[in-house]
Amino acid sequence: MHRGRVVFGAMDEVVFGHPAAEAISEQLDRLGSRRAFLMVSGTLNRQTDEIDRIRKSLGPRCAGIFDAMPAHTPREAVIAATNAARAVDADLIVTVGGGSITDGAKAVQLCLANGIDTVEGIDRIRVVKGVAPEMVAPTVRQISVPTTIAGGEFSAIAGVTNRRTNVKEMLRHPLVMPRATMLDPAITVHTPEWLFLSTGIRAVDHCVEAICSRETHPFADAQSVKGLSMLAQALPRVKADPSDLDARMDAQIGTWLSMGALAMGVPMGASHGIGYVLGSAFDVPHGYTSCVMLPAVMRWNRPDNADRQALVASAMGHPGADAADVLDQFIRALGMPRSLKEVGVAPEHFDRIAEQAMATPWVPRNPRRIESPAQIHEILLLAA
Repeated sequence: MHRGRVVFGAMDEVVFGHPAAEAISEQLDRLGSRRAFLMVSGTLNRQTDEIDRIRKSLGPRCAGIFDAMPAHTPREAVIAATNAARAVDADLIVTVGGGSITDGAKAVQLCLANGIDTVEGIDRIRVVKGVAPEMVAPTVRQISVPTTIAGGEFSAIAGVTNRRTNVKEMLRHPLVMPRATMLDPAITVHTPEWLFLSTGIRAVDHCVEAICSRETHPFADAQSVKGLSMLAQALPRVKADPSDLDARMDAQIGTWLSMGALAMGVPMGASHGIGYVLGSAFDVPHGYTSCVMLPAVMRWNRPDNADRQALVASAMGHPGADAADVLDQFIRALGMPRSLKEVGVAPEHFDRIAEQAMATPWVPRNPRRIESPAQIHEILLLAA
């Protein structure tokens, strides 16, 4: 008999297939916002007219713009954005960009609500040993237009990098999930191919680690399997024709589905856990961490969950095949990196990575039990 609990997130709606500027303006109308603070991609702001179009559509309701959020969401940039939003008395945060910007806005919401205006102050709101501290709930909420497809806009979790320790720390509160997410495939054509496709593999990673989790359930499986199937079909189409907006839309919807299990509490595994360390300590883009680590983790896990891995291979259109091999070939065909060497991580760092990965929230939830850094080292050798 299945046992569990599904908690639905604090997102009002998802709008898909509508132009971003139009969708954002409609959300401000719906929410009654008069002082929207835009956190946006610097590249989009400086090299395209997309942000200018959004700003014009909002008129005086645009209170300010922040376009300086680096990859991996460092604390310093979170505080800079927080102080800028506070200075203009923002009543809503609008994000247009990738996962680092989305996570940054989640952190800004908590900083605004809890009076945090220094880098050190983030210690008061970070998750410690899996437990989020008591804090004031955010009242200045977020809406999101993603330009990549890792799926963070569907989560109530943010990853923020502490540059002093080079550790990506977790922040968590139910109300940091955006109130609305708007999926516009047209705005993603500006996203570099490597970034769009690699974050697509991050979404694949969400599906795969959810399907393979010992803590999943049928409601989560339905979303993960369908999401994986859509991503497996859509990403090669985007690779073949970057102007194919239908393929991009399918990839975005597949990503939305990929986050269902995680949002319902189904944990990720070692691919995500090791990826946290590779991102924060070695500046590996988070999409690339999944490209490199997921097949290796699947090979290492196979003795304990071959039955679940069979569902992965089938969802990707290769019933009966080895899931790790299917993933390996799929990622290679997209032109993504497939080894730690390709992303600049050498074997002399493996012991350090293994030690740090043990402290992440996901390694202890891996379907094949990981009891020591030596086992993480085995996985890293498979990905070397």
